[in-house]
Amino acid sequence: MPVDILVGTQWGDEGKGKLIDVLTRDVDMVVRFQGGNNAGHTVEIGDEHYVLHLVPSGIFRPNVVNVIGNGLVVDVLGLVEEMKGIAAKGFSIDNIRLSNRAQLIFEYHKRADALKESNAGTRKIGTTKRGIGPAYADKMNRTGIRGIDLKNPIRLEEQFRAEAERYNKMFAEHNIAPLNIDEEWALVREAAAFLSPYVCDTVYLVNDAIKAGKNVLCEGAQAALLDIDHGTYPFVTSSNTVSGGACTGAGIAPQKIRDTWGVIKAYTTRVGEGPFPTELFDENGETLRKIGHEFGATTGRPRRCGWFDAVASRYACMVDGVNKLAVTKLDVLDQFEQIGVCVAYEINGRVTKEFPASAEELAAVKPVLEWLPGWKEDISAVTSYDKLPENAKKYLARIAELVDSELAIISVGPRRDQTFEV
Repeated sequence: MPVDILVGTQWGDEGKGKLIDVLTRDVDMVVRFQGGNNAGHTVEIGDEHYVLHLVPSGIFRPNVVNVIGNGLVVDVLGLVEEMKGIAAKGFSIDNIRLSNRAQLIFEYHKRADALKESNAGTRKIGTTKRGIGPAYADKMNRTGIRGIDLKNPIRLEEQFRAEAERYNKMFAEHNIAPLNIDEEWALVREAAAFLSPYVCDTVYLVNDAIKAGKNVLCEGAQAALLDIDHGTYPFVTSSNTVSGGACTGAGIAPQKIRDTWGVIKAYTTRVGEGPFPTELFDENGETLRKIGHEFGATTGRPRRCGWFDAVASRYACMVDGVNKLAVTKLDVLDQFEQIGVCVAYEINGRVTKEFPASAEELAAVKPVLEWLPGWKEDISAVTSYDKLPENAKKYLARIAELVDSELAIISVGPRRDQTFEV
């Protein structure tokens, strides 16, 4: 069977965890392919509310294998805490697999991340200070420690102490208290013993599943506009969040890919720093934040809110190759008489439908808005596309047209039963 990919098509927080949970009804394996625990995927099952950071969203279905792929940077202490938390809520963690090629995050990465951000001044990028950037930097510098090393305590200790000493020298140069290496190693050693049984060569695991005809779904974190190459650089994450990252981050050949699901929020949000052309600073923005409960699942930070940006999302859908569009949080727009949609940018008097590469240029654009009529009724109990108000259908059709993708799934609330196919 071919492989499907699910990615975000804005600046993250589109509701990928909820959609992954819905799509896993029909899959055998979910593979997370990039990022780290700077991402938070929220899943609601019945009255329960779960937030995942590293563990794939298929964990709540007992027959699904959940793979933490080679493209991730994994906080070893954070992963242990997350897995134990899942087990404490009655779910099995026996179906988790951790790539032996995944890079590992330690306390020195997090301290280095915080140090860099504190020294950035006006060039802060809004990092979560989870050590993601420094860990990916170590990967590229070929000094990183990988999942396979969790199975060799002697080698792991040797590498950990050497890297911790190197970072302590850097901390000393900036008058930062050094890491207590002995105390940190004791924590890492315990975490390694816990995680070691879950470590395997996931590249073979995934490809064997594909060859055996299993249904495999690749799960991305963050979103296209935070991609290290295609996002609003430098206000981006440190990995390839677009669909192409699934091939490298999971070890899958491109010809194995079938469908790319793009998750898109019915309006637009962003967390942290960086340009945001449709951001609202008025009552409408506050209404979106309040009704949509727009606070980061990982950081708790309030999200910046604005009208739907079709220019940015069209670019994301193009780069991702989205052929199935999943629209979330449509119900948040229930109260609006009119709903704005950005259909173009005005840059220095020039109108364009292209998403600029320059963050400075993007910060200076004026959104060209098209106004669509609202539906002014509660749609949270709607269970099929046909039962949506006509103006809601027209809104969906318009944004699908603008981003050049086909509507496939609509979500009108956080629960599993509030999602339906078109």
